[in-house]
Amino acid sequence: MDIGFTYDPLMAKKKIKEQKNCEMTDVFENYLSSTGGFSAEEIHFSAQFFKPIHLKKGDFFIQEDELCRYVGFIASGAVKAYAIDNEGKENITCFKFENEFATSFPEFVRQEKSRRSIRAIEDSVIYRINFQDYQHLLNQVSVWNEVIKLVMEKEYSQKEGYLLNYNNKSTVDKYHYVLSNEPMLVQRVTTQDLAAYLGITQRSLTRAKGQIHKPNVL
Repeated sequence: MDIGFTYDPLMAKKKIKEQKNCEMTDVFENYLSSTGGFSAEEIHFSAQFFKPIHLKKGDFFIQEDELCRYVGFIASGAVKAYAIDNEGKENITCFKFENEFATSFPEFVRQEKSRRSIRAIEDSVIYRINFQDYQHLLNQVSVWNEVIKLVMEKEYSQKEGYLLNYNNKSTVDKYHYVLSNEPMLVQRVTTQDLAAYLGITQRSLTRAKGQIHKPNVL
């Protein structure tokens, strides 16, 4: 007697999603393990407070002038952080990629309205934690205090680096620095967003690309 089964596309889709969520959880737990400060029990305990959300390109993780409710760990994808200036233009302050945390920390820790938006520039999976769980985690797993300290120190260092390497520099110098030190921006960020980040026009950035990539003529 031939006993078969009926293919259920909805069930298959659900299983695929569960498998992907499991893989993303592994990314987060592997990151925690790589810091060297967590025990296996602390990693498992911590992971339960971070809930995955799936963002499509263009979706907001945090919106300017709304309460900053979450810290997020980027398991896959990328986001940009920006504020809207008086002319309605995006003032992009940074980009975040896999294995990085994303939020507006000053407003998050004070539970205030965010002064900037954080928006996906690629389809992304972000593991987020709310403020109450964040506070509980800091109290229960002391190593998190050190991890957050390192994350904030990295953010400060990035801001310092931006001021040193992009302020008062020529367009060509800015683009050359990106190529040498932040090549991922060239690979994964649109020309429009990269120009906004560098504080130049798209036309100026296109010219700079042409000058730097122009082949030598013998």
